[in-house]
Amino acid sequence: MNAVLLQSPLSPFQRAATTNAEPRDQKLLSLLRDRKTEEAWHAYANSTHLPNPTCLSRLVCQLSYQNTHSSLTRAQSIVTRLRSERQLHRLDANCLGLLAVAATKAGHTLYAASVLRSMIRSGYLPHVKAWTAVVARLSSAPDDGPVEALKLFRSVTRRLRKLPDKDMAAASRPDTTAINAVLNACANLGDAKAFLQVFDEMPQFDVAPDALSYNTMMKLCCKIGRKDLLLFVLERVLQLGIPFCVTTLQSLVSAYVEFGDLETAEKLVQAMREQRRDICRVLRECSNLEYLSGNESDYDNSNNDEDEDCVFEKLLPNLVDQSGNEAEPPLLPKGYAPNTRTYTTLMKGYMNAGRVSDTVRMLEAMRRQDDKGSHPDHVSYTTVVSALVKVGSMDRAREVLAEMTRIGVPANLITYNILLKGYCKQLQIIEAKELLKEMVDDAGIQPDVVSYNILIDGCILVDDSAGALSFFNEMRARGIAPTKISYTTLMKAFAYSGQPKLAHKVFNEMDSDPRVKVDLIAWNMLVEGYCRLGLVEEAKKVVQKMKESGVHPDSSTYGSLANGIALARKPGEALLLWNEVKERCEMRKEGEKSDSSVPPLKPDGGLLDTLADICVRAAFFRKALEIVACMEENGIAPNKTKFTRIYVEMHSRMFTSKHASRARQDRRIERKRAAEAFKFWLGLPNSYYDGSEWRLEPMEGYGTTSDSV
Repeated sequence: MNAVLLQSPLSPFQRAATTNAEPRDQKLLSLLRDRKTEEAWHAYANSTHLPNPTCLSRLVCQLSYQNTHSSLTRAQSIVTRLRSERQLHRLDANCLGLLAVAATKAGHTLYAASVLRSMIRSGYLPHVKAWTAVVARLSSAPDDGPVEALKLFRSVTRRLRKLPDKDMAAASRPDTTAINAVLNACANLGDAKAFLQVFDEMPQFDVAPDALSYNTMMKLCCKIGRKDLLLFVLERVLQLGIPFCVTTLQSLVSAYVEFGDLETAEKLVQAMREQRRDICRVLRECSNLEYLSGNESDYDNSNNDEDEDCVFEKLLPNLVDQSGNEAEPPLLPKGYAPNTRTYTTLMKGYMNAGRVSDTVRMLEAMRRQDDKGSHPDHVSYTTVVSALVKVGSMDRAREVLAEMTRIGVPANLITYNILLKGYCKQLQIIEAKELLKEMVDDAGIQPDVVSYNILIDGCILVDDSAGALSFFNEMRARGIAPTKISYTTLMKAFAYSGQPKLAHKVFNEMDSDPRVKVDLIAWNMLVEGYCRLGLVEEAKKVVQKMKESGVHPDSSTYGSLANGIALARKPGEALLLWNEVKERCEMRKEGEKSDSSVPPLKPDGGLLDTLADICVRAAFFRKALEIVACMEENGIAPNKTKFTRIYVEMHSRMFTSKHASRARQDRRIERKRAAEAFKFWLGLPNSYYDGSEWRLEPMEGYGTTSDSV
């Protein structure tokens, strides 16, 4: 970004500070004006004196503008110092905006967002280019990135609306690029209501949707599974007379590929090859043919959410006008030929469908095109490499890599990462290491965090936790920051090799890393590490901390606990776990009536089977019946054969003693009834239980006594 775009005039306070600057500040300002940023930094760093606002703001600006790791670190250190000394007001909006942009470019998006939020809280409004850069990066970020993008946008627009005159902050008002970045966040969330809300706000800021806005709407349709709306989006663009771009057709091809509708995607590409302007007619015919062939599910709106339909009726008024289906479909302004990107998108569809031969044939066809704009590029070749790796043809994939070098289409990092993943999946770690060396030495391509994540995971597949740690340390030695996947993958290496304490150390390091967010996967991996050794108490402590941090256990968490309980042979713990699981499962039945902050739990077959297994072995037949009842109610078939074998092997002689006292026999009546009911459910001969239903009802006079250890 050009720094001039963010320049703001000096405030009276800053002008006074410049005029009355002491000699040290004058020297620092002189160095900054001469663009001697390195010398200026050392002058600042080697002095305990806090420079005036002008010097500080200009120093942060110039450090941010250098766009290097060291300069960004220096700029951040200035902000940290001022924040700790409560002097952050010394920095102007211009330098803070540039710092946010530099942090975004360096991948420190959360830090950039925090800088902008601090500005807004302090009464500053960042330049539109500054906050758009952060919103655009957040919109495609993992975890809560899109949510944070929307929050940041709301913070800016809320502040703008409070201004008495909109021209006061004209440079901060959203433009089309900014709105499209926010719409992308809504699309990635699959939130149609938020999309409509942002769309409706565009006129307030004198912004009109463009082709990219509607391309993003197609993305939203894919996210929420509304293939039936894609045609209406295209027709709406043509009805509005928005300057048409071939990217809209490319977005359509991509959308149909994502839906797995390769037939429609092929017809669309063929129509583009024929330079047809009646693309809308072609798509209408495809829709009608699919409906008539019995695939109504994609075009039947009866099962769609009513609120969702209302949203799209506002976004696409042509959706309501049913007469549009009888009228002549709108025409494209001209014919648009497919290009490399179009063909490569179709190739990806073949690859995803496992049609390797079609993927290769498409590459050959692209080579024979007269138009050089349709010739295969590195993405096309990488798609073929990916298709071959997917089916395990590593030798053929390496041949394609060699051909890329021969014809002058150099492979990129993504190509090599795909090959690395292929070798690791086939447990060929030596070959993966050789490829890594070749990538660095011969191709001059440096590995990134994805490369190392792949190699760490490959070491796990061959049970080499030491190798995984070695790659993790090598990655950090190269100055590559670990991601959430890096940490959780290394935790997995230690958890699977029986070293939960080392996994816990990695978890603590991840928790202290401000660049990543500890998520459910990380917590579950820590629980799994302890449960694999039967260390149930340690695992329960982790789960308790997990709940206290606001993360709720899921089926994987409970499944690990159940396996740990089975390994530790602590059936009493299984009863406590089942009570919690049952409570969470029953919340699904209550639906919206439940006001608990804890989300309902979807029953998992593996979890319930393990709990039932523990209960049957421990002769907790009442609880076993509750669990299998839950399984059957949720369409999960219990393994009766396994439970019959366990019962016959372990409990066939239960309650057969003739020497037990009367008092002891009376205490066993309820447990005996439960055992007979369980035998009835299994289909084993039973002499005590009489009834057509196996579910156990309390016996009069005995209440609902629970199983006990």
